[in-house]
Amino acid sequence: MNDQKKRRVLLKVSGECFCPPKERGIEMSSVIHLAEQVAKAAQEGVQIAIVMGGGNILRGAQFKAANTSIQEATAHYMGMLATVLNGLALQEAIESVGHPTRLMTAFSMDVVAEPYLRRRAVRHLEKGRIILLAGGTGSPFVTTDTAAAQRALELNADVLLKATKVNGVYSDDPEKNPHAVLYPELTYEAVQQQRLRIMDQESIAKCGEHNMPVMIFNFRTAGNLERALRGERIGTLITRENG
Repeated sequence: MNDQKKRRVLLKVSGECFCPPKERGIEMSSVIHLAEQVAKAAQEGVQIAIVMGGGNILRGAQFKAANTSIQEATAHYMGMLATVLNGLALQEAIESVGHPTRLMTAFSMDVVAEPYLRRRAVRHLEKGRIILLAGGTGSPFVTTDTAAAQRALELNADVLLKATKVNGVYSDDPEKNPHAVLYPELTYEAVQQQRLRIMDQESIAKCGEHNMPVMIFNFRTAGNLERALRGERIGTLITRENG
């Protein structure tokens, strides 16, 4: 047995990872592509926990905005259920390529998943299983970004990796402003002061308070996900101090 401390990461994937660009729903070829990269890194010894978004199916806040008859808390619970659907799809995809998983939810869904218990989650990671953490934090009015920060801290991850559709954190929206500048490094304070909208402010504040490094990268660039999981520095790194 190798006594060297294994790398442990919390990977936050948005709902966009579960379908082709500008589409919605779950498209299994996209999920398999994600699963293959995650499984390969896990087979090399990286301990991986994944928090899923659900925006490919339903975003609670946006759904509420379009449906005045739905209470906001209910809309958020519906969004949490969307993350469970993504978790089930990703679990099947990862196991189909030969790696064991455990799907854990922040609220009770015993028929399809285990309840999230920190000690049990850590034990799964130590046994080499990829854990899929669905349901956000289990509470409404909390984003899955904040859930990812919370789980990264609870599980003593080395880094929080956020897979996005852009190359990192920019000074402005690169899809709207061709002159937007990509930042290779940022501090938590700079993200908050400039109100850079790559993650919600609560999640950045939580990571900053506990000095949890955050790396933002483009998951659609070939090889990026594997590189990030293995520890290569790509995209934008957010830490307490630059350098």
